[in-house]
Order: sequence, then C-alpha cells, then structure tokens
Amino acid sequence: MAQSKSFSGRDMGIDLGTANTLVWVRGRGVVLNEPSVVAVNADDGSVLSVGSEAKETIGRTPSNIVAIRPMRDGVIADFEIAERMLRHFIKKVTGNRRFSRPRVVVCVPSGITGVERRAVIEAASQAGARAVHLVEEPMAAAIGAGLPVSEPTGCMVVDIGGGTTEVAVISLGGIVTARSVRTAGDAMDAAIISYVKKEYALAIGERTAEEIKLSIGSAAPTGKWTAAGLAAVARQLEKHPEADGGGDPEETQGLLPPDRFTIRGRDQVSGLPKTLELTADEIRHALSEPVDAIVMAVRQTLDETPPELSGDIMDRGIVLTGGGALLRGLDVRLSRELDIPVLVADEPLDCVAVGTGRCVEDFAKLKTLLDAQPRLPASGRL
Repeated sequence: MAQSKSFSGRDMGIDLGTANTLVWVRGRGVVLNEPSVVAVNADDGSVLSVGSEAKETIGRTPSNIVAIRPMRDGVIADFEIAERMLRHFIKKVTGNRRFSRPRVVVCVPSGITGVERRAVIEAASQAGARAVHLVEEPMAAAIGAGLPVSEPTGCMVVDIGGGTTEVAVISLGGIVTARSVRTAGDAMDAAIISYVKKEYALAIGERTAEEIKLSIGSAAPTGKWTAAGLAAVARQLEKHPEADGGGDPEETQGLLPPDRFTIRGRDQVSGLPKTLELTADEIRHALSEPVDAIVMAVRQTLDETPPELSGDIMDRGIVLTGGGALLRGLDVRLSRELDIPVLVADEPLDCVAVGTGRCVEDFAKLKTLLDAQPRLPASGRL
C-alpha cells in the first residue's frame, strides 16, 4: 500500500476469535487468518512466536515454553498476551510504517460485559489503533452472510465459533433478541477428549481432538458435505490414509467417508503410546451434549422472538455461520428439531470477518451498528 495513502486506507476490521484471528484491511479484503495462539518463554516472558507457528507448538513444548491462547469463550482471558498478539498482527498487516495508527472495528460476543468490553478496547488501543469500535458478532456474521439486516424483516443467524455460540434475531439494523452460550468448537473438542479418556483410558491432545472432529464428527447420521468440510477430510486422509473408509467425499451425500479414524495417544494404564480406531457413531455420541446445548440456545431464542418475526424466520430459514457450521449434519439436526429450514452460509468461516470488513468499508453508513453495549443477563449468556 502506498505510503501516501490516507489513514482511512489502512482502517481494518478484526475478527478476534477464540480459535482464529482474521484481519480485514480497507480496500484489500481479508489479509490475515491465523490461530489465536502465542508461544511465550516462561523464564523471561518474551514472545517466541505468534499465530500458525505458535499453534504448531501446542502440546509439544519444553517446560520453559508455554503455548497460550489469550482468548477464551470469545473474550480476553490474558490481557497482556492478547495485546501482544494484536500488536503483532497489526504490525504484520501495516508493516513498519511510521505514524500508522489505523481505525479498528473489532467483533465481540453479544453477551459481552462492560469489563470485557473495556478490555478489548484497551488491548486494541495499546496495540496501535487510534480509534476502536465494537460490533456484535451475530450482526457481523449476518452482514457477512448477505442477510438483509437493515430491512424490516426478521433474520436469524447462529454463529458457532471456537468459544461461543451466538444466536440472534435481527431486524431493522438491530438485534431484537440474542443469546450467547459458551458452548462451541472448544467444547466439542473437550467432549471428544473426555469421551476417549472415559471409554478407552487414552489421553489425547487438543489438536488430535480437532482432527477427529473435522474428519468424522457429525451431529446427525446424515448430512451433506460443505466445500470446507471436504477440504478438511482431504487433509486428514493425506495424513492418515489408513482412516479412509473407502468412499469418495466428492460423491457422498450421506454419512461420512471415512466412517472411522485412527488416532494415537498415551494409554493411562500402561503409560505407553497406543493406537486406537474410533467410529463416526462414537464421535456423534460424544458430541451429543454440546450439540444439544446449541439446539437449546436456538430454541430459547426463538421462544423470545416476536410472532411477526417468527413468521419471517419460518420463510427465510436460519443461517449457520462460523467454523461450527461445518459440523456434518448440524443443519439437518436443527431443522429436524425446530421444524424450520436451516442453511449453511457459503463461506461460514469468513462471515464474521467479511461483515466486520463491510463495517470498515461503509463506516459512515453502518456506524449505527457499531459500539455494542453490554446486554442484560436475561438475554445474554447461559
């Protein structure tokens, strides 16, 4: 970007997620997508790596190096590390330009508290932003998914991220009712870890649990593959060809090919490495609790929705965004439980970042949607 560009040319939107951080730069689109992980030297507190490099170290570090995820449940859990991570990402995007202090729009959960809100603003300010604005994640997700948020009609979006699931009904540029539950991708990984430990006395790490979820995880016995889901399975089959169930993902619309997955972990009885084969049915059973929590959150939000907007939602359906939307069969399960059409957004992983970017691009027009305020507990977290 030219040095003579105005400050507004460097304005950016940040999807500060529990699992990944995406950065949108005005006029350039999404320019950064990296894991929200920082590797720190425990001896002197220095940052060794950030993002993709740091994620590779999770579960594989010596005692003096710690891989930290500063975002938990959609909010900042470690302020200092979050500020360093943001500073690194902003510097990586803007380069070493002098006086480069962009205006930043940051996504936050709809159930954010006042303290958590101030923490996000302060972290972004100390990381180099000259002005910080907040937008609620379900609103950004709806904008990114192309829903008519400014029209007097009801739209329902379910954004399933790493730490939180955001459910919201939107009409006339505002959130009518919303619910934020701390059950999402991380809870699914934890459920898989717990199941394998309980049933097979095998200890596995977060990365292995995520691989299992991507490869054979499902919320219902049937469900179509998404493009991102196919890509995830292709990556897993390259790493573990023995996990192939013999089907071609491109030709399969039913249950998962493969229907089983081979993992390696530590046997808690003998303490030795062990290989284990898991089936798709087992993992679907392991994921039943977090999936039930998401279904309940959607049901309760619908229960609080005004009748006129409920009719609009029946016509338009519910839109799923976020990485959790890629869980096979989740749309089928929600549609069956609620008797409402459920659609997965075209690019669910990028919806929040794209929505945030549009707030940056059309700042004057969409300014009324920014600066999210804390909500009452009754309509906030569970």
